[in-house]
Amino acid sequence: MSLQHGNLTEGSITGTMISFALPLMLGNLLQQCYNIADTVIVGRVLGAGALAAVGSSYALIVFITSIFIGLCMGCSAVYSMQYGARDLASLRRSIFSSLLIVGGVTVVLNVVSLVGLTPIVRLLQTPPEVEEMTSRYLFIVFLGMVPVCVYNFYAFLLRAVGNSVVPLCFLMVAVVLNIGLDVGLMLGLGMGVEGAAWATVIAQTVAAVGLYAYTWRCFPELRLRREDRTIDVRSIRRVTSYSLLTCVQQSVMNFGILLVQGLVNSFGTVVMAAFAAAVKIDSFAYMPVQDFGNAFSTFIAQNFGAGRADRIRRGIRSAVIMTTVFALLVSAVVFVCAPWLMAVFVSPSETEIIAVGAEYLRIEGSFYIGIGYLFLLYGYYRAVALPSMSVVLTVVSLGTRVALAYLLAPLPGVGYTGIWWSVPVGWALADVVGVWYYRKKRNFGFQ
Repeated sequence: MSLQHGNLTEGSITGTMISFALPLMLGNLLQQCYNIADTVIVGRVLGAGALAAVGSSYALIVFITSIFIGLCMGCSAVYSMQYGARDLASLRRSIFSSLLIVGGVTVVLNVVSLVGLTPIVRLLQTPPEVEEMTSRYLFIVFLGMVPVCVYNFYAFLLRAVGNSVVPLCFLMVAVVLNIGLDVGLMLGLGMGVEGAAWATVIAQTVAAVGLYAYTWRCFPELRLRREDRTIDVRSIRRVTSYSLLTCVQQSVMNFGILLVQGLVNSFGTVVMAAFAAAVKIDSFAYMPVQDFGNAFSTFIAQNFGAGRADRIRRGIRSAVIMTTVFALLVSAVVFVCAPWLMAVFVSPSETEIIAVGAEYLRIEGSFYIGIGYLFLLYGYYRAVALPSMSVVLTVVSLGTRVALAYLLAPLPGVGYTGIWWSVPVGWALADVVGVWYYRKKRNFGFQ
């Protein structure tokens, strides 16, 4: 298979970005089905307590996995630039350097998360009535951390060279398997939340093994040769600079969410359950603009490596237009349908949970255009060798969110609603900073 099929430096700009982004969008929407399948079955069958346990675990799982996903994402920016410059020898050296870095971090992270599980659960202010259930669920999920890393490593590698379809295919298999195992383990065998955890781990392992085998067999240009498997200090330094900064960005983003989860937990099981369901809907709704931002980043990185400044400028204009239109449409749908969307996850008799979740969705959903622009800014700065700016924007966005949430939530008459409003304010401030810096450094790298 020729890597030329993934060339994003030629052809129609809008068409190229859309065709590359669509599999990413569908893939991440399918990945949300991992969590949605668990949440729907847990909420409708096992009740609000189990839903609160699984839901409060979600932020922690996302935070921990975001560390090595951030590493893989940063590495992929290097791959895309080297592929755009058609330097396959350097690309293979970068792959080996990335394996050393990502693999080492993942193993350490896995050990730490398993050993420190109990204090971590308590740090999240998990209510005593669901603490044990949360711990059992998380222990099993953490056992599957390495397969998640393997899948993401090879998915980001293939996407970096322009192939976003193959990772999608393996993810589709995993999602179908996950849902089938959910039904079999949770309903058929009555395994409870442990069944949901095992279903996810098994499905992720199948996807990881399959994608690795496919990449090895069908992409010989990416196979590491003897001369590639050496300690190249220059390659390690470059990969590390990108991957660590992107990892910091992803970790800061999800650590902020983790802090907010702790604040949400302090309001009790009803708010926890509402937040658990609403966050799934929220993530599902804006996931396409996040994936478009990642596709946009790969497009920019390949053209940056090829020195195509004209194509980058036209790509930015096209991406802003598409993001604006999509975000506004999704905002309208979520705002109108919020109560019905909540009813997918919890029984219609849980009116209080539905009301709290619908309020969250209507506040967040009105401002998806803010997060859409922010994902474009993240992708752009990562692609033009300025990953540190992505970290700055994340700190602005999440710092504002956490500070406002903890400031507003204790106020009489505000409560948890203040947590909901802190999010769009954080998006808006980060967008302002990102656009200001872009205008200041518009011609960066092309003087």
